[in-house]
Amino acid sequence: MLVRDWMTREPITVTPDTPVMDALKILKEGNFRRLPVVEGQQLVGITTRKDLKDAMPSKATTLSVWELNYLLSKLTVAEMMARPVVTAAEGEYMEDAALRMQEHHVGGLPVLNDAGRLSGIITTMDVLRAFTGILGMREGGQRLTLDMPDVPGSLERATQAVLPSNIISVATYGSHDGHRRFVMRVNGEGVRDVRRRVHDAGITVLD
Repeated sequence: MLVRDWMTREPITVTPDTPVMDALKILKEGNFRRLPVVEGQQLVGITTRKDLKDAMPSKATTLSVWELNYLLSKLTVAEMMARPVVTAAEGEYMEDAALRMQEHHVGGLPVLNDAGRLSGIITTMDVLRAFTGILGMREGGQRLTLDMPDVPGSLERATQAVLPSNIISVATYGSHDGHRRFVMRVNGEGVRDVRRRVHDAGITVLD
C-alpha cells in the first residue's frame, strides 16, 4: 500500500508571489485546506488556510479601508508559507507517511516523485480512506474482535476456526498480559454462524 495509490495527483499550487487574498480564494473555491508552493518546478513551501487567515488584520484594526486594501494587496504567500517542507515520496508505504504526519503534527504532506518534483499530496482524509479500505469497511460481512495468546500460530488457529467463511481483512493491536487482539472481517459461506464456530474453537470473541 504505497502513497502513490492513495494521494491526490496534480494538486493545485501557488507561487511565492501569489497574493494571500488570491490564495484564500483558491482554497475556498476548491474546498481544501492547504496549497503547495512551487517556484519553477521546485517545491519551496506549503501554506494552509489557517496560516493565511492568521495573516489577516484584526477586525479591531484602526487602519482605513484604503490602508487595509493596500496592505493586503502587498501581502504574499512567501511571507506566510512554512519551510522547509515535510514531504512524502510516491514509493513509500502509507503507514510511514501517516507516522510522519503524526510526528510533525501536520494534516497533509506534498508528495515528490523520483525526480524530486511535486506529483501529489496526501492528507489525513487519504489516510482514513486507506485505513477503512484495509479493514474492508465497504465490503460488508461480519467483524470479529478476538483475544488470543500473543504467540506464533494464533492467527492460523483463528483462520482455521473461521472456515468456510472468507477473510476480507485482518489487523492486530494491543499486546497485554501475553495476549493480543485480532480484528477480522469475514464474509461468504457460513458467515451467520462464524461467531459460534470461533467460540467453539476455544477462542475468546470480544465482539
